Amino acid sequence: MQTNFTTEQLTDPKLAESEKILRTCVHCGFCTATCPTYVLLGDELDSPRGRIYLIKDMLESNKPATAEVALHIDRCLSCLACVTTCPSGVDYMHLIDNAREHVQKTYKRPPLDQLLRQVLSRILPSRRLFRLAVRAARLGRSAVGIVPEKLELGKRLRAMAAFAPQKLPKPESLGLAGIHKAAGKRRGRVALLTGCAQSVIAPHINDATVRLLNRLGYDVVVRREAECCGGLNHHMGFENRALAHARKTIGAWFDEIEREGLDAVIINTSGCGTTVKDYAHMFARAEEPWRSRAEAISARTVDITEFLTAIGYAPTREPTDLVVAYHSACSLQHGQKITAEPKELLRKAGFTVVEPAEGHLCCGSAGTYNLLQPEIAGRLRERKLQNLRARNPDLVAAGNVGCITQLSGDDALPVLHTVELLDWMAGGPEPGVVAAIARTRQEQAETAA
Repeated sequence: MQTNFTTEQLTDPKLAESEKILRTCVHCGFCTATCPTYVLLGDELDSPRGRIYLIKDMLESNKPATAEVALHIDRCLSCLACVTTCPSGVDYMHLIDNAREHVQKTYKRPPLDQLLRQVLSRILPSRRLFRLAVRAARLGRSAVGIVPEKLELGKRLRAMAAFAPQKLPKPESLGLAGIHKAAGKRRGRVALLTGCAQSVIAPHINDATVRLLNRLGYDVVVRREAECCGGLNHHMGFENRALAHARKTIGAWFDEIEREGLDAVIINTSGCGTTVKDYAHMFARAEEPWRSRAEAISARTVDITEFLTAIGYAPTREPTDLVVAYHSACSLQHGQKITAEPKELLRKAGFTVVEPAEGHLCCGSAGTYNLLQPEIAGRLRERKLQNLRARNPDLVAAGNVGCITQLSGDDALPVLHTVELLDWMAGGPEPGVVAAIARTRQEQAETAA
């Protein structure tokens, strides 16, 4: 793509990076076939190619973002399916991040929209505030109906109310801050990001991760300061807030590297993993010591399934007859290019693994997307669930808490994190969902008899 940035503009590192990315696009349109919003809406401006044209015009003109540009940039899920598809290697991830930052700085959003984004950017990364917000949402469900559903605010409020669990689980016991010692002979020492939202709504995922790593011989370090990776704010365009969260997390882990060393930084939420692996890029222009610290953390960061594959995970229970539909989170398959490891581990653990049609398409979670774009997110959820049900699985496994939350519900299949199943088959406790499936099967057999 030909660009027309001035020499003065290209002295800005972000604009120079964006210009370089824009020039790699050859307008081929392969990305349109795998873009969820284009598949649903059929609007060229809701495809990666269309957004690239909008971004080019916005950045070249050096003008504030318009309402039209903000609309189509906001509708992007950052699922990165286009990156997987692109034959030219367009770095769309960093281009759309730069565009979001520009929109946030220059576009004057409607007051309610801006207020909601400010609230989400403050509450979601804080476990304390998020826990309080979830409790308030449970109490305020009846009041949500006051706002008409046809209004965008009404849709968003209903989405947030639906997102809040009916009952908050107890905080994790194993994932709490501290050093969780290996069982038996110690093989190494790793850090675990327990996460902000995950620690509140699904702490059992961290429990399963710590249990499994401990049994495999690893000390697991959990630092209280490493609360949020910064990804939620990063993808909303609040770059300064994102970097502030990242610095706290980097500082905590680098302290452990200097103290006793870390063999790896383990991430069990793939959305966070994509962000932490990108710390080296996010801090590439930062002053020392943050640039070298960020590089050190990114170099050690692995998804839990990458790590288990590398150290030789092996089950201790007999194989099960459960059929597991594997949902590949976008941040895992497109963001981190991890596709084979989770499925191979599940098969090794003794499950029959099936995959849904259109596995490359997003489920609609995408960080805060299901809260800010509930209509599109809802359509993607139904499409994903339909494809999952078509494989007739007993349950669904996924590697991202956002996907798990998005796909769960009264009308959905049981959804577990991949590590919960791997932990169970390697000596951990049986997940409640699995026990419920066994009871249902027994009741059906008794009825048939």
